[in-house]
Parts: sequence; C-alpha cells; structure tokens
Amino acid sequence: MQKTLIALAILSATAAHADEGMWMPQQLPQVAKQLKAAGLKLDPATLTKLTEFPMGAIVSLGGCSASFVSPQGLVATNHHCVYGSVAHNSTPERDLLANGFLAHNLGEELPAAPGSRIFVTKAVTNVSKEVVTAEVAKLSGKKRSDAIEKNIKAIQASCEQDAGHRCTVSSYYGGLEYYLIKQLEIRDVRLVHAPPAGVGKFGGDTDNWMWPRHTGDYGFYRAYVSKDGKAADYSKDNVPYIPQHYLKLAKEGSKEGDFVMVLGYPGRTNRHRLPSEVAFTFDWSYPAFVKSSAESLAIIADTTKDNKDTALKYASQVASINNYYKNRQGMLDSYAGSDMLKRKTAEHEALKTWINANPARKAEYAGDIELVEKLIAQRDAETQRDYFLSSSKPRLMNTARMLYRLANENTKPDAERKVGYQVRDVPRIKASVAALVRNYDEKVDQALVMNSLSKYAAQPAAQRSAAFDAVIGIKDGMSKADLQAALEKLYAGSKLGDAAERTNWIGKTPEEFKASTDAFIQAAVALYEPGMKEEAEEEELGGKLQQAYANYMKAKIAFMQSKGQAVYPDANSTLRVTFGKIAGRDHGADGTTWKAFTTVAGVAAKATGEGEFNAPKAQLAAIKAKDFGKYVDPILKSVPVAYLATLDITGGNSGSAALNAKGEWIGLAFDGTLDSIISDWDFNKANTRDIQVDLRYILWNMKHVDHADNLLKEMNAE
Repeated sequence: MQKTLIALAILSATAAHADEGMWMPQQLPQVAKQLKAAGLKLDPATLTKLTEFPMGAIVSLGGCSASFVSPQGLVATNHHCVYGSVAHNSTPERDLLANGFLAHNLGEELPAAPGSRIFVTKAVTNVSKEVVTAEVAKLSGKKRSDAIEKNIKAIQASCEQDAGHRCTVSSYYGGLEYYLIKQLEIRDVRLVHAPPAGVGKFGGDTDNWMWPRHTGDYGFYRAYVSKDGKAADYSKDNVPYIPQHYLKLAKEGSKEGDFVMVLGYPGRTNRHRLPSEVAFTFDWSYPAFVKSSAESLAIIADTTKDNKDTALKYASQVASINNYYKNRQGMLDSYAGSDMLKRKTAEHEALKTWINANPARKAEYAGDIELVEKLIAQRDAETQRDYFLSSSKPRLMNTARMLYRLANENTKPDAERKVGYQVRDVPRIKASVAALVRNYDEKVDQALVMNSLSKYAAQPAAQRSAAFDAVIGIKDGMSKADLQAALEKLYAGSKLGDAAERTNWIGKTPEEFKASTDAFIQAAVALYEPGMKEEAEEEELGGKLQQAYANYMKAKIAFMQSKGQAVYPDANSTLRVTFGKIAGRDHGADGTTWKAFTTVAGVAAKATGEGEFNAPKAQLAAIKAKDFGKYVDPILKSVPVAYLATLDITGGNSGSAALNAKGEWIGLAFDGTLDSIISDWDFNKANTRDIQVDLRYILWNMKHVDHADNLLKEMNAE
C-alpha cells in the first residue's frame, strides 16, 4: 500500500506549477513536459543521471551548495559559504575578510576551516524497505527508534566499504520513505579566492534579504586528493581533484524571461506541517529565537569591540546569527499579515473529514492523526521547557561532554555505537575541536552563557534540570552576582581553553575522564547518566512520533492525490532541482515594480566609503570609467550584478549553480526576498523570488578589479 501511494504521489507531480517544487532528480521525468515548456533545451532525462553532465558537476559543502567550474577541481560557491574559512585564516595583521584573498597559483592556496568538506553525490537509492522492515513496522517508541537506527547504520556501513565515500540515509515524507545518498567525501579543501567584504558582503545586514541587491556573493574553493586520486586528509603532496564534469560558462548573457534552473542542496522546508506546528513556530519558537538572537548579537558586539582578533573569531558566527535573525523576523512579519494558519487548519480539517468519510480510511489513519497531535504537543512543551537550558551550557562543557560520550562509545563495537560517535564520525569531532582555536573566546562565551543562565535559573525548580543545577551550583532564589561567581569558578577550574589540552582528551578512556579534576570534564561525567536518561526519553517520543507522522503523511499523500494535487517531499539537504524564469515583480504594498536586474551603477550609488557599503576604490574607479569590457549588457548598458528568478529555494541552496536552458553556468543563487521567504512554510507563486549573483559580475570583478587572471584562464573565461 505504501509503495502504491508514493508512486501515485510522484505521478501526480505533473499537476504542479513549474515555479513550485524542489524536485528530486528521479522525479524529473514526471515534469519533463513542464521543463520543456519552460524552455529547457537539454533532454530532461539527463538531469536524472547523477554522474553525468550537468548533475555530476554539482556538489555539497555540507550546509551550502557549490559546483565544479574547471577541470582542476575549482569549486564556485557563495562568499558567505567560504566566509568561515576566510575568517579562520584572518588575523589583525592580515585581515582577509576586509581585504579579500586571491591565490595566484596552487602553492598560495590556504587550507579551509577545519572540517570543511566537498561532497559529490554518486547515487541515490530507495532503502525504505530495508530501514522499516516488516519487523520494525510492528515496533513502537524507543524500540522502533533503536531498530531504525540499527538498520540505517548497517546500510551506511555497507555503502562505506567503498573507501573515500560518505553514505547517509535520509528521511522523506515525514519518515514514510528513506533514501541512501552515496557521496564522494573530499577532505582536503583549500581557499582559492574571495573578494573583499566591500564586494562579497556589500550591503551587509542592511541589504540582506532585500531587493534591489548589489552583493558580489561569490567565492572559490579547490578540491584536493592524493596522487592516486583518492580522498585524503590535507597534505602538501595532494593534487587537485579532476572532476568527471564541470560547468561551462554561458556564451551569452541572461535576460528577463529566460529559462533558469538551480541545482543544489536545499536545507529544510515545512510545507507539510500540521496547523499546531505552524502555530507553535510562529507564536512561540520564532519570536523566542528573534529575541535571543538580538541579545546574542549585542553581547558579542560589546565583548569584542576593543579586540579585533576576537571580533574576527566571531565574525562568521555573527554573520550566521544576523542572517537567521532577519530571516525569522521577516517570516514573522509575513505571517502576521496572512491567513496561513486559517488555511492550514481548513486543509487539515478537510483531510480528517475525508478520512472519516470512509470506514477503511478511518480504520487505517484516524488513530494516528489524533496521536500525532498529542505527541507534537508533548514535544513542543518539552522544547519550551528546555529552551534556556540548551543555551546555558558553556561551549567547552559541551566539548567535554562530546569527548566523554566518544570515550564511552569507543568501548563498544562500532556497529553498536551511537550515530555521531562511530569511527566514521571521529574526523568530524576532531575538526570541531580544532576549529575552537579560531572561533572561541572565553570572555565572549561566558557573557553569552550568563545571559541565558540567568533566565534559566529564574525558572521554578520543577522546570529545571537537577543534574545541571548541581554542576553549576544553582539554588532557588540565587542572586545574579552569586550565579556569576559560580559560573566564573567553573571556567577557572578548567584547562580546556588550551588547544593542546583539548586535543589531548580525544581518544582517552572513561576511567581517565572520571579521574580528572578539570571542572568541565567533571561536569561532563556528572551529566552523562542524566543525559543518557533524557536521550532515552527523547527516543521513546521520537519512535512514537515517527510512526504516527509517517502514517499522517501517508494519509495526506492519498488525500492530495485524490484531488490531483502534487506531492513533492519537503527539502531535507539532499540534491534537488528547481526551475522557472528570470523575472521581476510588482512589489505590491507601495505600488512599485522590482526590475529583474541590478547593475554596478547601483553599487556606485550606494557606496559610502565605510561600513557595509565600503566598495573597493578600484571597483568604483572601474565603474566610473565604464571599464566594463565584454561583460557589459547591451540592454542595460552596464554590468549586471544580480537578478531575480521565480525559483523555489531555501537555506542550503546558497551557492547553488544557476544554469540556462543549455545547462550553461549563469550565476549563483544566494538569497531570497524578505516578503517571500515564508515560502518555506507556505509557497506563494506570485511573490516568491530568489536572488542570483550574475556570472558577468563575478567575471568582471575578477578581471577588472581583483585581476584574478589565473582563475579566469582556468575557467576558460579569457
């Protein structure tokens, strides 16, 4: 029955609008007619072949999207996707964030931030029957969670027998389907080029999520492997990876009305969520996030204002917080003026009416529809209760807890270890510990923790964690001064602030942890058993929720299919394709119209010479002289900077390649507009626009401002 419903759902995808949908590559034959009608000149079937052009050129950075753009493993993505690596390599004496970076040859390229990866998807396989076997289907609660995890680990381990690959089983349709994603994992990643902040972050947080936009959001990595072509850790002896496919630069400039598609790895959308989930998110979760984000930004600004090196350490975190802060506030503003909850509620009631109208459907679905509501309410209540606790733990305490958990998991056979602590995960753990050198400062961390801890400690004891209270020394009615003193004592009692000391704990035994007098290590040991109990309770809830939610999705798919409506899975960080056209739009509220393109004239108009609008002098001089070369647009009479398109993207799509009808590279997706990002929850065909940096602007800036002639030659742009 399950297989039949999914097949019907995918077949019904042909009813979708071309502009809506983050399509799995294997779904594209079902929308071939729309692709052709929209203007695609390639055979749509080629987009289903992951190891052929153009899909073989598309990669993931594990949070951003990217693509190979040369036969020497050069990778193009967004500036904000390489930002962490630029910050990692920056010092007050060599501020690469402000001034940009260009390697003129391979020898000048810099190691990316610890843990940086390039993932090349090789295969996607439906493993639903192997994950949820007939035996697993009979289980519930933690037993179900454990059985699913066991099956997933076995599938991944078998896949990873092919050395150098990372294999992940991802959930689709609320746990109704599971797919195995096999990816080549390139571990030696190097920073090649990033423009100055006055280009890559031009407009900063002021222009973030806004239009018109003039940000040169691009940057370049290079993938390296061993001399025998295998994935390998960083080594000076490694050589550039030779991809099977790489993107070719468009021979003609883009114009309004042109077909465009984006290939990448969108993070998360929530279009199949229940009304109760919508209400909780917009009435509590997002407002709480916006409030805490504003507080964190203010604290970081205050504690780093007199120390440039510390400010550089937190630059990437600040950029990330700012990005989501504005995103969530934009969603809240859109939600406040919408009828989304009312429509979602009506749709859900219609689903229940459809179920109850048929005895067979009622018997199969009604119980789980009722149960999923109760389980979601329980989950949301626990989330709300633990909100301040989760952000009240010092970062080095969390590091100690991770390392102590690793020590305990290391006592078990690898197949029995918890996901996240198997042998395959150790490099990631080591990288996270190493990264603290350039993204942690005790003064800043303590200030952030104290902000949350004071709110946590003010809660009634029944809402607090007794184990955590004991570790910190929290008591009812404790003064803020006493709480601050207790926190300072905890920090002072640990040596984990030293990089060598942190690294030294990787691989130690549980007994060695228990014998330690280090305050954060002692805290990790004390919190281990209570934490395991909490984890078991979460897995009990998770197992029940997975079972009920999957059946809810099965019912929803059947209901939508009965009405001839499309059902594509929510985004989940796996490879997707979205397509549409380059198009402006009526802004609506003030009667203005957004043009499809911006140009460098807007850069000059916005440039103030300071702050977020500090465009490089060389760039402004080139604009003033109209030194545009071959990158001038004949209609715009200038160099295009960015353009709008009717594409369905979300976070994770950052850095995704934008391709024209021939599959040629025409830009990089990097943002959406503030009033349309609510499409993560509620797609709006009329408003939804995403923003791409135009390839012509990238190449013009590299040629006429940064003089990256070596890279232009490599990409065959000369």
